[in-house]
Amino acid sequence: MNDELAIGDSYPVTFEPLDRTLAVRRAETILSAALASGYPLAYNCRNGICGSCKAKVTQGLVDHGETACRGISEKEQSEGFALLCQAKPLSAVTVVCQVVNAVEGVPLRRVAARVHELDRLADDVMRIRLKMPAKDPIKYLPGQYIDILMNGGIRRSLSVASSPNDGEFIELHLRNYGGPFSTHVFNKMKVSDLLRLEGPMGTFFIRDESEKPIVFVASGTGFAPIKSMIEHEVRKQSRRSMRLYWGGRRPSDLYLDTLAQQWVKEHGITYVPVVSDPRPEDRWTGRTGFVHRAVMEDFPDLSGHQVYACGAPIVVQSAQQDFTAECKLPESEFYADMFVSSTPSNP
Repeated sequence: MNDELAIGDSYPVTFEPLDRTLAVRRAETILSAALASGYPLAYNCRNGICGSCKAKVTQGLVDHGETACRGISEKEQSEGFALLCQAKPLSAVTVVCQVVNAVEGVPLRRVAARVHELDRLADDVMRIRLKMPAKDPIKYLPGQYIDILMNGGIRRSLSVASSPNDGEFIELHLRNYGGPFSTHVFNKMKVSDLLRLEGPMGTFFIRDESEKPIVFVASGTGFAPIKSMIEHEVRKQSRRSMRLYWGGRRPSDLYLDTLAQQWVKEHGITYVPVVSDPRPEDRWTGRTGFVHRAVMEDFPDLSGHQVYACGAPIVVQSAQQDFTAECKLPESEFYADMFVSSTPSNP
């Protein structure tokens, strides 16, 4: 269908409401091509899990890729929706997508950064401070992430935990899941080593046009981008109410609990730590259970709030489903980033 419109090995893809058309290779995802051209589309995980890049295909055909039972339902596919991080053009295509204008002036770049400091925040969590090139550091919005580029096309996505105000240094929090990058960091990496980075990525950041109270939901190292957001809001003296719910299996998973407690004392932020599987030796006396359920106990009505959630897919997906279904949170006021085990390489 529409093969006469093919240009070599590419098809024209029109993006609405941007009213822009781009040649996308048949073997390339529509999102990859759009990001390479600087288009300000909504996206996060790029793995077909989070659903942030969901768009309506109004003309043409696409190969949906590996999207079954992940970030899009069969019903949504039958209604013409596709995940742009997975979809590849099979003809000339028109898509109606979500545009995030704030990222248009934040270019995607590759740089080499030097390891400035390594600090174990917990047995399985490492804080990595990197020094950016002084003349040309990566610019990012609080909440965005970068990719570490390793040999063999391996990428490891990590949220930036520092505020853009920190200048030439950026901070990353890495949990050791036993993958190639984690193994390298925990066993071999040294101060002054060089890393290749690409970023910034994602559209997980605070929408400044709103004055609604903010509820942050973090699990594990999902705390990292939320730390960046909170520190940025504090530095710009934001007047918005902020509540942080941070969950982990054990108290040790809340690896910067003292920092969060400091925000409470110095900036009036409400902090609720939640532990799902405390042991007797932990002597935990705080909230227990699932972190998003703690939010629901405190806020049976979230209709007047914005929620920013980050962590494991099960946590984020449960929060989105339950907040919108049971707590009256508008779907448009739930913003999230999900941590996944791997990131696809660019074609």
